[in-house]
Amino acid sequence: MKKTELEFKALGTEIYLQIVCEEGLKSTAEKSLEQAKDFYFSAEKIFSRFVPESELNYFNHNLGKFSQASPHFLAVAKKNLDYYVLSEGMFDPRIIDVLEWIGYVKDFGKNSPIALSEKAFPAMSAEDLRKDLIIRGEEISFNRRMDFAGIAKGYITDTACVTLRQAGFQNFLIDSGGDMFASGVDQKGENWKIDVEGIAEEKILVTLKNAAIATSGIGKRKWEGGEKRFHHLINPKSPQNFSFDLQSVTVVAPSVTEADFWAKVLFLKGKEEGKKFSKEHKIKSIFLDYRGNAWVSGEMKNII
Repeated sequence: MKKTELEFKALGTEIYLQIVCEEGLKSTAEKSLEQAKDFYFSAEKIFSRFVPESELNYFNHNLGKFSQASPHFLAVAKKNLDYYVLSEGMFDPRIIDVLEWIGYVKDFGKNSPIALSEKAFPAMSAEDLRKDLIIRGEEISFNRRMDFAGIAKGYITDTACVTLRQAGFQNFLIDSGGDMFASGVDQKGENWKIDVEGIAEEKILVTLKNAAIATSGIGKRKWEGGEKRFHHLINPKSPQNFSFDLQSVTVVAPSVTEADFWAKVLFLKGKEEGKKFSKEHKIKSIFLDYRGNAWVSGEMKNII
């Protein structure tokens, strides 16, 4: 078995795609990887708030108006509503005003965030999300501006997996800046071995087969403004407080979208409450604090 690889940058991060297949399928594999790459770039034009003509920005600039949504945008909008309810409001796409206030207004790699300290801190909507994000058939209306970045990358990664499966490939790895799906087996015919950012390989390697892993953390996206420290993970229930008791949370789940969602929610819950929630709901998780201490849930221990 041979591996065919493709690397590129999209969604503000490094993307790595690998297909494991017989030598005779190399040309087909290369074409499939290019198709997946094309989808990443088309998805930026749907979900990115940093692309002026994106579909997200269209809805953000036309509040209160019902408009036809593309299938991908509609799917992610529905996921946001589902996850808002499932997380009891901890996951909320209406954090965009706070993100902009703390200076996260451009692609992080091209921007030095500067908080708008001369302006009043924006208030989160007290309304249920279902009153601000309304879906009517294939049409959507925003009553408040949204940012779908919380799960968009996970959804895009899952959709890229569908592209490769439809081409007939079963053994592949897709890595969207640390949010990954490992399908089938690797080039050695073994389950995929995935390291966790911030933890040495000799300490923890996660074994995956037909499963996703995602990490939510602030190691690369934190900054200072005056005497206050900020990061991009906003707690909608307490948006002015930026917790630094955790460096990251990593979750394994059936899909990248789900892993991405739970990693964010557990991070926002904080170290102790997040660990308790993970135990109660049997989530495969790893919590890494700023002292380098890692806590591994019982379910996660079964695959490392």
